[in-house]
Amino acid sequence: MITLRKADERGHADHGWLDTHHTFSFAGYQDPNHMGFRALRVINEDRVQPGQGFGKHGHRDMEILSIVLSGELAHEDSLGNGSVIRPGDVQRMSAGKGILHSEFNHSQTEGVHFLQIWIQPEANGIEPGYEQTHVPRDERLNRLRLVASRDGRDGSLTVHQDASVYASVLEPGKELSYELPAGRHAWVQVARGEVTLNGETLRAGDGASTSDPGALKLAADAEGAELLLFDLP
Repeated sequence: MITLRKADERGHADHGWLDTHHTFSFAGYQDPNHMGFRALRVINEDRVQPGQGFGKHGHRDMEILSIVLSGELAHEDSLGNGSVIRPGDVQRMSAGKGILHSEFNHSQTEGVHFLQIWIQPEANGIEPGYEQTHVPRDERLNRLRLVASRDGRDGSLTVHQDASVYASVLEPGKELSYELPAGRHAWVQVARGEVTLNGETLRAGDGASTSDPGALKLAADAEGAELLLFDLP
C-alpha cells in the first residue's frame, strides 16, 4: 500500500526572509499524525531570500542532510568547517553530542531553494561530524544514485543509521524500479516535476511511503522529475 503525503497538506510558515514547508512536525507546526516516518524525522523544503539566512544555532543527536536545488548556501559550524552548498552537492552534518552551525545566502539577487532532511541516528552522544560531496547530474540521470548510507558505499556520505538515501533525475517519460526488501520501509520525496509511483501520481513537494516488499516503479511525466528515495529500517 502506498500512503501519500500531499504537498498542500504540509505545514507551512512564511517568515518573509524564509518560506518553509514541513512534511513532518517541526518548530511551530505540530501534527501528532505526522511526526516522521521510521528513522526519517524531518523533510523541510526551504526558500531563503537574498542576503538572508539562519544565524548560529545548535543541534544534538541528529543526522542532517542538506541538498540545494537552486542558488548557493554558505555553511559554517563549530567544528571549523566552512563551505558553500550548490546544486548537485549533498552535505551531511552529524550533530551528535552537540554542534553549532549557520547557513546563509550571500547572494544579493538570487534566492536559495533547498531541502533539509533529519534522520535519527542509531545512538545518541556520538562525536559530531561533517561531510560534503558533489554528485554530478549525469550520475543521477535516469538512475537511483546512492548519496548517503551507513557504510559510505559507492561514494556516498556516511550516516549513523541503517538508512540508504538515493537521488534521481528522471528525464521525460523515463522509468526506473527499486526492489524494497522484506522488513524495510521506503519514502519517496518529489523535489521537482511529476512522477507516478506504482500508479500513484506524485507532484513536486509530495511524499509517499510504503512498507510493502517488492518493486517500487517510478515513471516521470512529460516534464521529467527530480526525487529522493529513502530505504529505512
